[in-house]
Parts: sequence; structure tokens; C-alpha cells
Amino acid sequence: MSTPTPRRAPAGAAVLREDVTEAIRAAVFEELAAVGFARMSIEGIARRAGVGKTAVYRRWKSKLALVLDLVGAVAAQGLPAPATGSLEEDVRALLTVASHALRHPIASQVIPELLVEAARQPEIAEPVRTALLDGQEGVVAQIVREAVARGELPEGTDPARALDLVVGPLYWRLVVARTDLPKGYVDELTRAAVAGLRTLSPGA
Repeated sequence: MSTPTPRRAPAGAAVLREDVTEAIRAAVFEELAAVGFARMSIEGIARRAGVGKTAVYRRWKSKLALVLDLVGAVAAQGLPAPATGSLEEDVRALLTVASHALRHPIASQVIPELLVEAARQPEIAEPVRTALLDGQEGVVAQIVREAVARGELPEGTDPARALDLVVGPLYWRLVVARTDLPKGYVDELTRAAVAGLRTLSPGA
């Protein structure tokens, strides 16, 4: 998976050099691989990127903000909304892509540590949740809307509950338990998730 594309600076703001931003992002990946999130520092990132700490702080206010930005960008880039015309195939496509995304170093190394940090620091729990779930919630909401429009799911099916059913088991295996997926697991989970969605009470 490629490094996410840097954001444009707002009109009137100082122009930030894209090559420096990309060097910092690459340094974050290297630093995470070397020391993990807990021991990662702005100083270490700047040193790897060959820039001063000021260059990092001009783009992100803290280590957490930097990593959350990367996590959110990777999640949004890695989970395009499927549009196969079938609920089962949409769910299978989502799970296939998500299973690869959750093996990305950002996911496998950083997400567990971010969850620990969120438990220790309640004030960062919402930014962590937003970075990890917003993109997936949007994709699942679209899948649910289209399935309702086709008559495959009842009106009022809750996308949040659908997200729990569809992606929750995958997160448990790959992020929490950190175990490999058995052969045929995505197909089995697809069938189970679709069956669960069809019996989910609207608004439950």
C-alpha cells in the first residue's frame, strides 16, 4: 500500500514542500517499524527524515496527530466502496480488501498501541475512534443503503450494527488476537455476516 497523498495547504497559508512532507511520512513508517508507537518521538522522526523538528510540527502538532493522520489516510485509501450489485459480493469485496489493509504495518503495529493509549488517555479516545472507523463506517453505510434499495435488507437497517457484524470478527483476529486467517475464512465470514444482517432488526 502506498504512502497517502499529502493534503493541500489552505489558501493564504505558507506553502509546505511536498518532498519534505513525504520524507517525514516515510520516516514515520521506518520509526514505527524500528521502535513502535510508544517509543517513537518527533526527534527520531525528524532525524530519519533529515529535517528539523520544526518541519514536523509545522505539519502536525504532536506524534499522536501525525500517526492518526496516517492511519486515517491509509484506511480511507485502502477501503473503496464496492459496487457489485449484490449484498453478498459487496461484503466479500469489503472483507477481502480489509483483510489486506489490516496486515499493513500501520494497522498491525500501530492500532493495538493506539487503543491502549486511548484507554489510558480518555481525551484522545474520540480522535482514535474517528481515525480507525470513519472510513469503514462510510463504506458499510453505502453497502447497507444499496442493499436496502435492492430489497436485500429491510428499511432501517443500522449501518453501525452492520459494521460490527461484518468487520468486527476480522479486527478481532488480525488486530487483537493477531492470528492468521484460516483458508476460506473470508468466504465463511461473508456468509455469516450476510445471514446476520438479514436477521438484524431495523433500528436495533
